[in-house]
Amino acid sequence: MDTITGHTDDVTPDTPDDFTPAERARGRALRRAQLPWALGGRLTGLALTLVLGLTPAGAGLVTGTGGWFGGSRTAEVLAGAAALVVLGQAAQLPFGAGVRVVRARYGLVTQGWADWALDVLRGLALALVLVLPLALGLFALTAWSPDRWWLPAAGAAALLTAALSFLHPLLIEPVFNRFTPMSDGPLRNSLLALAERDAVRVRDVLVADASRRTTALNAYVSGLGPTRRIVAYDTLLSTAEPREVELVVAHELGHVKHRDVLTGTLLGAVGAAVAVGVLGLLSTWHPLLAAAGAADAADPRALPLLAACAALLGTLSGPAQCAVSRRIEARADRHALEVTADAGQFIAMQRRLALVNVSDVDPPRVLELLFATHPSATRRIAAARAWQVAEQAAEQAAGRAADGPTNDPA
Repeated sequence: MDTITGHTDDVTPDTPDDFTPAERARGRALRRAQLPWALGGRLTGLALTLVLGLTPAGAGLVTGTGGWFGGSRTAEVLAGAAALVVLGQAAQLPFGAGVRVVRARYGLVTQGWADWALDVLRGLALALVLVLPLALGLFALTAWSPDRWWLPAAGAAALLTAALSFLHPLLIEPVFNRFTPMSDGPLRNSLLALAERDAVRVRDVLVADASRRTTALNAYVSGLGPTRRIVAYDTLLSTAEPREVELVVAHELGHVKHRDVLTGTLLGAVGAAVAVGVLGLLSTWHPLLAAAGAADAADPRALPLLAACAALLGTLSGPAQCAVSRRIEARADRHALEVTADAGQFIAMQRRLALVNVSDVDPPRVLELLFATHPSATRRIAAARAWQVAEQAAEQAAGRAADGPTNDPA
């Protein structure tokens, strides 16, 4: 383990007794059962986007749907963007349902199909609300300059990324969950005390009604500045010991303490700007435009091409983003250990999270490298034990130094 940053990717899990063979087998079985559905959904969505973006099929979709609303340039942009969103979500819908069926077999789903369908419609509506104005603004810029549109668009993308990070807890999270203030009491006081110790200002401590969808456990800190709040799933509060809840929240506060949210927002803004710049270069490459059946970036028929390139860039950057995320999560784990000085309870908390969430506690390394945003449970536990050993060694060394040299009388 890196004692400076708290990395766990290099920690070899060597604590097989933390989980019984049956517990390991259960998590592994869930992973194997849902992985084909999850990967299938990703690949299907990407394949559809690439087919529409790199063939004249996408151009036909834009002009065809735009024709239903008058055939103007604005109609083609709005109708084409809406069609891409709807088709993309429809293509992945069976795979999402498949994942849900698998997770229901393992007791992780509490939501009925009608409520699930309502959530799907909420997600679709939210996507349309976000995408349609963006598409309209994008093509206003391409009309201004088919070659230099990406310069102002890159700045706008960076600002929008920052704005969404700030507004997410206020505008997006309430679409899917209800949040109520945590009742006054020892737990709320201890969580606020943790935040005060880290010099982190939080607006409130809220409880999310996650139990109407799932039995999974979680907590998080969201928002920036005045929108920042601690959120705990009601499933966590009803299942875990108060000390375990404190450790989960201490981990989340570690992200704020180390400015992970702010840094992530800034990196996301820079990444969005760079991605738009790459899209700007690709949108001037005539072989791509010809394949998509578009004249230039100002042509609404280029919309599926830009969407395909953006999706491909996101897919290719995924493993690097996951690697950064795992390191950030490991550092937050270390923060929780340092704040609470309770490695034993941290290990108990990791066991509870893994078992209730039916996690694969030691997944194949290739899957972890490609898709995991958090270190595996066994790696996190091994890192906690390594931290505990290092702390005990440091305490012993400090004790010996305090005692000083011994002078035996002659």
